[in-house]
Amino acid sequence: MPGALKQWPTWPEFTKDKGEAEKEFAQYKKDIAEQYGEAALRQSWVKVCKKLESLTDEIAEKGTSMIPVIPFDEIKDLSPEKRAELQSVGCFVVRGVVDRPTADEWFQNAKTYVADNRSSITGWPAETPFVLKLYWSPTQLAARTHPNHLALQRELNSWWHDASNSTSPDPLSYADGIRIRPPKVSFYGLGPHIDAGSLTRWVDPAYRKVYHKIWEGKPEEHDAYDLELRKDADQAIFGGSAHSSVFRAYQGWTALTESGPQEGSLLLYPDVQTVIAYLLLRPFFQPPKDEAEIMDATKWTFDVSDTWFPGTWRDDSQMLSPSSHPHLRLQECMVNIPRMYPGDTVWWHCDMCHAVEVEHHGQHDSSVVYVAATPTTPTNALYMKAQLHDFLAGRAPEDFKRSGSDESGYKGFLGEKSILSGEEGRRAMGFGLTV
Repeated sequence: MPGALKQWPTWPEFTKDKGEAEKEFAQYKKDIAEQYGEAALRQSWVKVCKKLESLTDEIAEKGTSMIPVIPFDEIKDLSPEKRAELQSVGCFVVRGVVDRPTADEWFQNAKTYVADNRSSITGWPAETPFVLKLYWSPTQLAARTHPNHLALQRELNSWWHDASNSTSPDPLSYADGIRIRPPKVSFYGLGPHIDAGSLTRWVDPAYRKVYHKIWEGKPEEHDAYDLELRKDADQAIFGGSAHSSVFRAYQGWTALTESGPQEGSLLLYPDVQTVIAYLLLRPFFQPPKDEAEIMDATKWTFDVSDTWFPGTWRDDSQMLSPSSHPHLRLQECMVNIPRMYPGDTVWWHCDMCHAVEVEHHGQHDSSVVYVAATPTTPTNALYMKAQLHDFLAGRAPEDFKRSGSDESGYKGFLGEKSILSGEEGRRAMGFGLTV
């Protein structure tokens, strides 16, 4: 089982007795069932669970090798077949986006910035903060606006399609945090989850429409790259600090240090279409009483009266666990990403299940900058206009306002001087946007 977890961490199991289940939750299920019909939902459920039988066997057998690796120099010259493969898996490593000396320098600069301002910096977890509430350090701005990075983001954004022509693959620079994780410190805070909202996938009409083929009984026809539908989905309808207001086509890490399995690295479930379909259908079905029949989808009972959405809280990311989502075989299918080196990047589709390793048994810090591929959409542009004002003032951006961060007085804060790539970098930061 190469690349799979040898021992499942003590991440929480999402059982009904611990769930959030308000009275109105059942109505969300009833609305979908009324629109699409029980027969279509049941048809999708059986199809998806059948598909998972072979998919999970393949992932368990291949492990990390399921995650493609591409040199940066080749990303623009992919054959249509290779691009389709990457889109289907939904995650991949792009090596050498930034040369190693530059990445090494960025890491040293980040450590200096943190050391010089340590008394003012907070992070997560509170007791041993290493996911740092920093957004405007020179390292982060350089990573987001490096010319190679912007070119890569534009390429990844272009893999989505929009017949309305109201969007563009031109990258916008969404500000997120930075991680400098020391070795030998356990971290249980990021078990298997999917970002870009949780309950809102079932509630918001525009978001629900993104998955219409799944609701119609045709999960194999679900298009995970339809930006025309996705651009209007409200990911943050319920608020909460876990929900990004911005649509990120791909989430991503840019490595500042070397890191491999068992060194606080990333775990991915290398599939987009089937896993998200299973997640969406799971709340409509109740398991059989006989545990021996759990993996037989035909034995599950259709039920829209139950208020529970497994692993779902309105103000948090979508969570998954072996007991709440058994057909995913998470212990066998959450696989390590390949070893990363300074300047490498890893990308995963916004609907992808991912997690962060609990243990870091390495000898050195494991550091990454969170840089996403964020296309230009009307909603994203509005956010970026507001983010630009926060940047110029040194304040935390809107999605992270709760952090209370103010870097304007930090030693080493350079503001606009940290932006690379000239006018292209400035456009990505929001300068010149018309909305």
